[in-house]
Amino acid sequence: MSTEPRLAEVTEPGPAKKTEPGADQAVRETLEDYTLRFAPRSYRRWTPMVVATTALGGIAYMADFSIGAGIGLAHGTGNALVAIAVAAVVIFVTGFPLAYYGARYNIDLDLITRGSGFGYYGSVLTSVIFASFTFIFFALEGSIMAQGLKLGLGLPLWLGYLVSTLMVVPLVVYGMKALSKLQVWTTPVWLVLMVAPLGYLIATDPGTVDRFLSYAGTDGEGGVDTASVLLGAGVCLSLIAQIGEQIDYLRFMPPKTEANKRAWWTAVVMAGPGWVVLGALKQAIGVFLAVYILAEVGAEAAPEPIQQFRGAFDAMMPSWLVVPLAVALVVISQIKINVTNAYSGSLAWTNSFTRVTRHYPGRMIFVLVNLGFALALMEADMFSFLNDILGFYSNCAIAWVVTVATDIGVNKYLLELSPIQPEFRRGMLHAVNPVGVVAFVAASGLSIAMYFHALGDTLQPYSPVAAAVIAFVLTPIMAIVTRGRYYLRRTDDGITEPLLDADGNPSAVTYQCHVCREDFERPDVAACATHDAVVCSLCLSTDGVGDHVLPDVGRRPSPRGSAA
Repeated sequence: MSTEPRLAEVTEPGPAKKTEPGADQAVRETLEDYTLRFAPRSYRRWTPMVVATTALGGIAYMADFSIGAGIGLAHGTGNALVAIAVAAVVIFVTGFPLAYYGARYNIDLDLITRGSGFGYYGSVLTSVIFASFTFIFFALEGSIMAQGLKLGLGLPLWLGYLVSTLMVVPLVVYGMKALSKLQVWTTPVWLVLMVAPLGYLIATDPGTVDRFLSYAGTDGEGGVDTASVLLGAGVCLSLIAQIGEQIDYLRFMPPKTEANKRAWWTAVVMAGPGWVVLGALKQAIGVFLAVYILAEVGAEAAPEPIQQFRGAFDAMMPSWLVVPLAVALVVISQIKINVTNAYSGSLAWTNSFTRVTRHYPGRMIFVLVNLGFALALMEADMFSFLNDILGFYSNCAIAWVVTVATDIGVNKYLLELSPIQPEFRRGMLHAVNPVGVVAFVAASGLSIAMYFHALGDTLQPYSPVAAAVIAFVLTPIMAIVTRGRYYLRRTDDGITEPLLDADGNPSAVTYQCHVCREDFERPDVAACATHDAVVCSLCLSTDGVGDHVLPDVGRRPSPRGSAA
């Protein structure tokens, strides 16, 4: 696997002991793109810009147009634009430390969360939150595609839902390699189809801009007010968990060196928190297009992207091209984002299940589980109550992301109570860390109560603010109260080789896992509790009886070995 020098494993005579019958299957499947584990340097052969392009290809979803349109039609253009800007700032600020950690240490958001205040089992809570994000937005995109198929091909919605669900299965099986090719090749076509009609409308009919800016919303007020802005921002902030999908790509960034640091940072910022710049622009465009077609299709259909782009294309090209191009745009967008939703969701479900049960069932099972949840939401016509779903969900997502971002920015770098280097291996972490778990549960619980008017109608619009503020304040308070005792179960993993190289990147020196007999790079292994050897992180996760997990206290001698 690796071209780096390999350290020879010293083991006891006889075959390695298998603690989990599914370990071989887990190793085979996760070596395709290192799902559930650290992404090694030997696999990360893409340039920073290729990784960034692939990551940004995953945000080609049409939901932004619907979200922006829904806010604009309800509260007016002024409130919508301010709400979109407020949410974008929050998403960018909180997403930056998460994106940096994912790219620098080559781990996904669940592995980051484990060592940033939640603990080995505590982060199962947030894995479920993230998995829910993926199937909610899969359902949203699938609904939009079904609307396109109905307009273009006359398919009934129920059949369109099924088609939009099943068509991504063959694509999501192959992991990062296939997804990177799909995203890179389809992005230029998607950009042209999205930007061209907007530019044409503004250039040929400047009055559309005036009508857009003056639209007052269904309440007829037209002014900017705090409650409307916060209600709109709450819906937009449901997208805060998108950073998890961005990190699923950013974890494949090459090592940061003096030679590539400018390109490396550009890619991390652009494809990490920078995704929200394009997202906010799409939301604003959604408001613009909804106002443009409002008189023709009515308020009920105006938030549908297929209707928005049908109206835009109709102004610039022959009628026989309008519907085919609108449908093509919707289908390309749906495929680009929903392969990412299905892929990332399957990782989140599999990760949680493997940790809780210590059994790896195969990622494809959870691809189907995620798609099943999404299809159920579509058939329940989630599009008709979209803003209610997103407004509720945003409280949980905000609480999670703000808690992790605060732990990294404040607890690690300011208070120095949380270890700078992320830890994710079983045996090295406590089962639950009250720092993140308490902050997350309190922030999400209180904000959800506010959202459902439990604390009165006046405070209801402030639920996303409450989620962010409580998480931001409680996370460092809990770290101070616990004095950081619950971050690490032990500080020594039994291996003398440093985890980081001279440039601060994860070490590329490889060891052979005593259980699965595969080679893994230094950050993905720990010393074995019962053999003079090392065990990889996934074999530790599937160790049903804990034979290989290091004890809570004490220190084993490091595995001996020399460069091969």
